[in-house]
Amino acid sequence: MTRLWPGRALAYLWSGWGAIASLLLFMAAWEWASGFHGELVLPDPRSALATLGGLLGSGAAGPELAITARRALLGFVFAVAVGSTLGLAAGLSMTASMMSRPIITVLLGTPPVAWLVLALLWFGSGDGTPVFTVFVACVPVIFAGAMQGARTLDGQLRDMASVFRLPPAMRLFDLYLPHVVSYLFPAWISALGISWKVVVMAELLSTSDGVGAALAVSRSHLDTAATLAWIVAVVGLLLAVEYLLLEPVKRMVERWRLTQ
Repeated sequence: MTRLWPGRALAYLWSGWGAIASLLLFMAAWEWASGFHGELVLPDPRSALATLGGLLGSGAAGPELAITARRALLGFVFAVAVGSTLGLAAGLSMTASMMSRPIITVLLGTPPVAWLVLALLWFGSGDGTPVFTVFVACVPVIFAGAMQGARTLDGQLRDMASVFRLPPAMRLFDLYLPHVVSYLFPAWISALGISWKVVVMAELLSTSDGVGAALAVSRSHLDTAATLAWIVAVVGLLLAVEYLLLEPVKRMVERWRLTQ
């Protein structure tokens, strides 16, 4: 076991440097595009970061980011709970699959903006509209990952667990959960990205606060630097949630892969 720690540390550091290198390449492409199109059309990264620093320093950005994060995470958590449960049930039971898949198809085929309009009629311009829109946009993605994870579980392993009469807790945590999580986590991360995009769109069209509302104000003022600053803030918050919250949990529950 002790021999695995250097490999784990190197893998973790490499994954961090890979992400940083990717961001630096994106910033370089942004800088080039800014020089090609001009500051009026596309301000450079330094201008956007300076504007974001001013918003953070003045205290204007913090409350808006907190509101957007709360709405996105609420919708995401509800989607994880419902989508994972329905997906696992559909993967284990053909009856549950036949009953739930038409509902998921409807959710997947209906554009988020259509759900947003309905949510505005149902919930008004409060938190309910963006949270509901995030929920219905994320559920199909999580459902598909959970169902695939349950369906691809090796039947021979389940038979072996029955023959050796493994305790239910051992079956769950040592046999079923590691396999299912390898499908669930990619679905959760994809849904997390969707939640951030959808919540900003919902706020832009339905609320008077949050990052979406701030983007609407910067658009009306033709302030491209402020618009990019808000976008950078949302993306940075999304990366922080993914790499500081989800990635450590993923590494913890997938430690079994390192022993193979």
